[in-house]
Amino acid sequence: MSGMRPTGKTHLGHLHGVFENWRQLQQRYECFYFAADWHALTSEYKDPLVIQETMGEMFVDWLSVGIDPEKSTIFVQSWVKEHAELHLLLSMITPLGWLERNPTYKEQQEELKGKDLGTYGFLGYPVLQAADILIYKAHYVPVGKDQLPHLEITREIARRFAFLYRQVFPEPQALLTEAPNVPGIDGRKMSKSYDNAIYLADPPEVIAQKVSQMFTDPQRGRRTDPGRPEVCSVFTLHKIYSPPETLREINEECRRAGIGCVDCKRILTKNLCDYLAPLQERRRHYLGRLSEVRDIVEEGSARARRVASATMEEVREAMGMAW
Repeated sequence: MSGMRPTGKTHLGHLHGVFENWRQLQQRYECFYFAADWHALTSEYKDPLVIQETMGEMFVDWLSVGIDPEKSTIFVQSWVKEHAELHLLLSMITPLGWLERNPTYKEQQEELKGKDLGTYGFLGYPVLQAADILIYKAHYVPVGKDQLPHLEITREIARRFAFLYRQVFPEPQALLTEAPNVPGIDGRKMSKSYDNAIYLADPPEVIAQKVSQMFTDPQRGRRTDPGRPEVCSVFTLHKIYSPPETLREINEECRRAGIGCVDCKRILTKNLCDYLAPLQERRRHYLGRLSEVRDIVEEGSARARRVASATMEEVREAMGMAW
């Protein structure tokens, strides 16, 4: 089980940090991947239109990178109303202190400063996240190390439910994922919030412009100054998109000032565009067939509802709320 908030266009960080892992997992597990539109409202409640405007293209990106609807259930969170019911019931048993001590609560407030996040929905989003996971009795959740506290709250809620009523949910385990470091054009982590991203939908000329703006070694002020590839964001992307022989050559030439930053960026731009070309061709295919994409999502949402509905019958029975 994994989801993504439709709050903007997807970028290279999503591609290597999420999508490629999802594509591999669907070969080994029964996977549920969803657009977390209710989660998106925790930060975008003042402008909910952005959620609807980006939802379709997000699903296009999923299909374009190889998420297969024959192997994975692809759906929209709000189209499965059982998520909201389980969220409500779990909120009744979740101690407030568990939410207040969530270490990522203040971190996300800092990252999204400028938005008023002093809401019940933002504080309680780990409970909704727990409902998303537990309603499908997920055994595994792909996460990075920074997301482990989120999953531990889900595990605590599952244990508390079993203590108060009876065991309905398995305790989900973390599938720790290793993702390459994908820096943005300003050297920080690539993020929509930082406005420093290269998007999957960017055409080659836009990619070239963004790469040309990328930060390099601050000590290399002149073309004749030797560089330090290990501190250069451009070289970090070369590690992902350039072949080994190119990587070795750039590493050596940069250190002895045999290549300048402009030429280095030009090589990266070509290799990055070549890497994205097949994906962007598939994007154009699906963008021209959005009705088919919606059919895929509707079918996946119906499949998810069947599973979620069966789980909720067990939950109501366990809590003594079934007629």
